Amino acid sequence: MKSNWKRSLGLSGWLCAIALSGHAAAPPDQVARLERDLTPLGAERVGNAEGTIPAWDGGIKAPPATYISGENYIDPYGDDPVSLTITNANYNEFKDKLSEGQKALFQTYPSYTIKVYPTHRSASYPETVYKALMRNAAQAELQERGTGVKNARMTSPFPIPKSGTEVIWNHILRYRGSETAFRSSFATVQPDGSFTTVTSDYNYLFVYANPDVDLSRIENKIFYLKTDVVAPPKLAGTMNLVHETLDQIRSPRQAWRYEAGQRRLRRVPNLAYDSEAPNSNGLRSVDQVDMYNGAPDQYSWELLGKKEIYVPYNAYKLMQKGLKAAEIIRPKHINQDLARYELHRVWVVEGSLRVGLNHIYSKRRMYFDEDSWQILLSEEYDDAGKLWRAGEAHLVNYYEVPAPWTTMEINYDLKSGRYFADGLDNDDVQRNFFPQFSEKDFSTSAVRREAKR
Repeated sequence: MKSNWKRSLGLSGWLCAIALSGHAAAPPDQVARLERDLTPLGAERVGNAEGTIPAWDGGIKAPPATYISGENYIDPYGDDPVSLTITNANYNEFKDKLSEGQKALFQTYPSYTIKVYPTHRSASYPETVYKALMRNAAQAELQERGTGVKNARMTSPFPIPKSGTEVIWNHILRYRGSETAFRSSFATVQPDGSFTTVTSDYNYLFVYANPDVDLSRIENKIFYLKTDVVAPPKLAGTMNLVHETLDQIRSPRQAWRYEAGQRRLRRVPNLAYDSEAPNSNGLRSVDQVDMYNGAPDQYSWELLGKKEIYVPYNAYKLMQKGLKAAEIIRPKHINQDLARYELHRVWVVEGSLRVGLNHIYSKRRMYFDEDSWQILLSEEYDDAGKLWRAGEAHLVNYYEVPAPWTTMEINYDLKSGRYFADGLDNDDVQRNFFPQFSEKDFSTSAVRREAKR
């Protein structure tokens, strides 16, 4: 535990008991804090002493008056002025509020900048999610060795976390709606700024998040995912089907892939951990999708505490309608004039690879938004312990659900000068959070039928 982080941010004595804690649910006096000094997500209700982080007021309760559902999002904070611009020349003045990954980006790429705007604690959720968080806090427990969670549903299980593993599960199981459908592209970007894109349709059914589904019936599932590549032509028709399990040691993730050229649906046995994410040109491992996913068993996770960091937040400008990929993509990094950063409190968790296990990353550090449990920044280290990659997740609060989720994720490779940008969807139809999916839509039979059309 890093004491200089812990005390400076007013963390309670509850956090000090990490080393003594087991897998038990939070006691009643701690659960009661979620209606007093903590928000239902477990964040601090008060702002910081300097007034640069405001008190929590429930986040975005309604979209802007001129917003039309289904169309591109209107930036509710578009009139905010830039409070501060951090560059390669002055970043050392603000190093206490920057992650190690951000400092490495400044050092490696002189053109990298961070434009800081006023902080808005915009994250918001339906009342049913807040109630589920209260229940989870009182009932949820880690399974043996932290490979899964018991007695939790719908959303993050541990709003008052006692360990790094619990924080990891808060991100993995955070609420993103019950279902969604959207089209989006990702790009592999070379050092000179040239790039290729792959466009796919994404369909999610978050069965864990459905309050009307009995947990015993969903057989250890978190969600179903179906993707269908629509461009470029040489990949069009490729489909992927994933049945994401909660305890992946007891029941590993199930995945299938349909190759249009072969006209066969095949099981994909190793779509996990440090396997290369499809079509990422080696820039992203499977467990880096959504910043981190899958079984957390390969690492020992240490909860370092909380810290105030300039993080990507309220990235509505980055998702504006009509913005072309070529306007977002730049050599070495995205167009930072389109990115928005705010000062927020984040939980910091560090993972060290367990002895005897193999992974391309020997160590990882992640920064979790206190108001959503979304990972906003990440750092990945090579076998020699040197920082290799840095990740950024640009967050927005989607109005229809409501729920915070990323609009773009970036994985920067500091060695090669390449990066991977996922979330280029500015000219596509916006996310449909009510597509009326059923579990039958995510069967292997359904994929075979769709592939033949």
